[in-house]
Amino acid sequence: MDDKTAFIFPGQGGQFVGQGKAWAESDEKVREIFRTADEVTGRPISKFSFEGPLEDLTMTANLQPAVLAVSLAAASLLKSKGKVPDYAAGHSLGEYAALCVAGVFDEATAFELVCQRAALMQKAAMNNPGTMAAILNLDIPTIESICELARAEGMVVIANYNTPQQTVISGTSRAVAAATRFAQAKGGRSVPLPVSGAFHSPLMSESASVFSDILRDTDFRPPRIPVIPNSLGTPVTDPYELKNRLVAQMTSPVRWVTTVNSLVSAGVRNFLECWPRPYLTNMLKKCLADELGASIGLP
Repeated sequence: MDDKTAFIFPGQGGQFVGQGKAWAESDEKVREIFRTADEVTGRPISKFSFEGPLEDLTMTANLQPAVLAVSLAAASLLKSKGKVPDYAAGHSLGEYAALCVAGVFDEATAFELVCQRAALMQKAAMNNPGTMAAILNLDIPTIESICELARAEGMVVIANYNTPQQTVISGTSRAVAAATRFAQAKGGRSVPLPVSGAFHSPLMSESASVFSDILRDTDFRPPRIPVIPNSLGTPVTDPYELKNRLVAQMTSPVRWVTTVNSLVSAGVRNFLECWPRPYLTNMLKKCLADELGASIGLP
């Protein structure tokens, strides 16, 4: 059986001023993608991506469609080089690019949904302030027990299972701070994340409910290739269930380790990251055993 290929798409965190600029200068399809981003969102997404400033690019309402635009541009370039995905998966926000590439909806719809998602998440972050932190070098049962102890200070949950060595927690600032202290006492290391809210946690519940209504009125087509929702970690092809997974994603953890394992079990050995710099690639290398001989690349 031939080795299969997966296109993988990052979420927030890997952004930089100049992202996608060189591609847009040399490729008409990439320019078209950025024009669509600007027109649908009513924001100068291309300018923020190409020229910054970083503070404007990093604002949630700008960043999410900017990441989507660059990701779709990367996928377009890969396809122009003859690369054909057998599977698609995205980390958090990256799931929208994965669904678009799989033909579930078109690029304009992708930008409309991400624009509304970003606005809802920013509103939730303002109404229910919180933060996130990466916990390194502790196993999952230990992190779960740490979160349970820290809930005396407020809500805190696991938000991302990124690699066997890196897990992200999310919640109220006091509870996350308490959890990081407990983690350090257990011999772990914590890294605060530069985010505006407690994403992938129950603090996003109200926004998830509103977004569910938006998705109900959005047409989803069956995917041309299997997509692996990161709130589940296994392939889904039913359009209705794909909608449910996008809603669940807002309050559920990103199961990236499970997603990678699922792709490997499906025969994927070629992982192509749709981004200008290694970002998810670094996580992948920590999830994959060396003996798999997986190919991980960029456009």
